[in-house]
Amino acid sequence: MPRKSSQPRLFADAPAKLPPGLFHWPGLVDPARQEALLAAVRDVAGSAPFAHARTRMGLTSAAMTNAGDAGWWSDLKGYRYETRNPATGAPWPPMPAIFREVVRAAVAGTPWPDFAPDACLINFYGVGARMGLHQDRDEKDFAQPIVTVSLGDDGDFQIGGMTRGERAEVLIVRSGDALIMGGDSRMRFHGIRKIHPGTSPLATLAGRISLTFRKAL
Repeated sequence: MPRKSSQPRLFADAPAKLPPGLFHWPGLVDPARQEALLAAVRDVAGSAPFAHARTRMGLTSAAMTNAGDAGWWSDLKGYRYETRNPATGAPWPPMPAIFREVVRAAVAGTPWPDFAPDACLINFYGVGARMGLHQDRDEKDFAQPIVTVSLGDDGDFQIGGMTRGERAEVLIVRSGDALIMGGDSRMRFHGIRKIHPGTSPLATLAGRISLTFRKAL
């Protein structure tokens, strides 16, 4: 998968330069591999169907599932990783080989070339779905980055600071893009402000799917 320019596609109010530790690779995953990723996601969802997690604020608007040795989960017990799907008691589906291939391509040439995720949180954003500003802080080792790959509709990815109240900038992520948060940016608040319906280049996907790879255990 040849890497294209790392220059981000930004809104006018977005930063001219990404902060240290944050990498954006537009179009990292070519169209054929996007289709293969989507097929792998559907295989995962066939074993562990998408569901809406319950948070302190209610049900999430984005549906989620997981693949790998652990999966992120939220219910009245709080936020955590589980090695089995709490909805079924079954282990999460194994991480497809193409997931790992895409991660290796994303982290090549970064400070984390040996990053080996053990969890992939898969979120589906339909029309009107969003994800509020949050930190990924349920993992055991914050020295490991978070790698996100987008499929489908364009999304407004918000990049905040180290506290919730700091102003968030917006970065447009498109199908095939990869985004890495590590180092000085590992604990930045981030979220999805909205998606742009009808922008998906994948004929069988309306909405946005994000694959978020973590070292959870």
